[in-house]
Amino acid sequence: MISRTSAERVLNAALATGGDFAELYMEDGESHSISMLDGVVENAAYSRARGAGVRILSGTRSAYAYTVDISESALVETAKKASAIIKGEGGGVLPFTDIRDGNYRCRIPFSAVDNAKRVHLLKLGTDAAKAESGEITKVSAAYMDTDKKVLVCNTEGVWAEDRRPRTRLAFTAVASDGMEFQTGQEIPAFGMGFEAYELIDPEKDGRTAARTAVTMLHGVDCPAGYMPVVIDGGFGGVILHEACVHSLEATSVARGNSEFCGKLGQKIASDIVTAIDDGTLPGEWGSIRYDDEGNPSQCNVLIQNGMLKSYLVDRLGSRIMNQPMTGSARRQSYEFAPTSRMTNTFFAPGYDDEEEMIRTMGEGLFAAKMGGGSVNPLTGEFNFSVLEGYWVKDGKIHCPVRGAALIGRGADVLMKIDRVGMNMWFGHGMCGSRSGSVPTNVGQPRIRVSGITVGGKGGRL
Repeated sequence: MISRTSAERVLNAALATGGDFAELYMEDGESHSISMLDGVVENAAYSRARGAGVRILSGTRSAYAYTVDISESALVETAKKASAIIKGEGGGVLPFTDIRDGNYRCRIPFSAVDNAKRVHLLKLGTDAAKAESGEITKVSAAYMDTDKKVLVCNTEGVWAEDRRPRTRLAFTAVASDGMEFQTGQEIPAFGMGFEAYELIDPEKDGRTAARTAVTMLHGVDCPAGYMPVVIDGGFGGVILHEACVHSLEATSVARGNSEFCGKLGQKIASDIVTAIDDGTLPGEWGSIRYDDEGNPSQCNVLIQNGMLKSYLVDRLGSRIMNQPMTGSARRQSYEFAPTSRMTNTFFAPGYDDEEEMIRTMGEGLFAAKMGGGSVNPLTGEFNFSVLEGYWVKDGKIHCPVRGAALIGRGADVLMKIDRVGMNMWFGHGMCGSRSGSVPTNVGQPRIRVSGITVGGKGGRL
């Protein structure tokens, strides 16, 4: 994308007014997307995005500017505009001696795949969903792939290149009895080339989405109250992601906007809880080989046996907090400066029997699939919807329930986890924050929370 000689000129221009650190980020990416409704293609698109951003630091102050023109002259001009904001003592540009090559080699590049194969995947899932039940009235499906090449170089001599292929499907099924509607959704995704579809089964995912919709159509309104809740694995990890780990990002902690500020080395969770953010997992949706500051991705143990061990820290956060960087700086694109973000975040597997969790819980809720929600990172207060839920009575599944919501504080939930299962798996999504929207995995084994407030409109079952 740029020669090393040209990159040095850009970084020298960035330090012209006295910043003590400068960084050049460049990207070049291609994407395909297709959407389908009830087996008919509605939209197919190809796009290419290319651009660069220059960031300058002076102590804990920062400036950022970006451009779509990646010629040397345009990049130097962009660097000058950013440097005009920063005044400081100044630094120098070291030779690029720390060369980091994270280029991933796709076995089946997306550029070698024609759209007929992409459409075929969507058609398989759509047909399977429709065949699952006569109550399925609508199926929407979407395909996406992207292949982004990234370069990050800085005045400390780092030259890091990465390639980030990613792809996912999304199936949404709607079930109706003529009076009410319920939806189910499955979104499989991987951080690899088209070979991902040797692992993804679109027919299975279409059927699963349909089954969820039909099951919830015949559910009853969930009772409300304070009760034990079992949360299944995969996307159940959204509670860890939203209600806990956002509060462990330097974006919140460095500014004092987190309930976990100043708690390193303290007990913040049940003894059986270990939480990890690992961007090094091969082929996963949230994985990166280098972060968007050019640092190697890491496996960061955030909570170990209930003790807070680490935050997620980017370069600016490191300066403010006096904590080491954790390979966690991410951004949506060159239009954003990087901030501390999650990659693949999950509760580590435990040792508890998954069926025993339900058998010994008495009466309460089994949340088989979680939905979205909201959280305040300063207080940890959250509200999450349950997409697929079941009422448990006398230790047995009694009936499906709908309209359930989990309400509480992240710190309270962490302390009340009394069971952690042995089999962990991921759900796949996009996470939004100050540096835009980035791919992240959320995961956990099945867990049990001894008590949490459940919102719902139903009466006693």
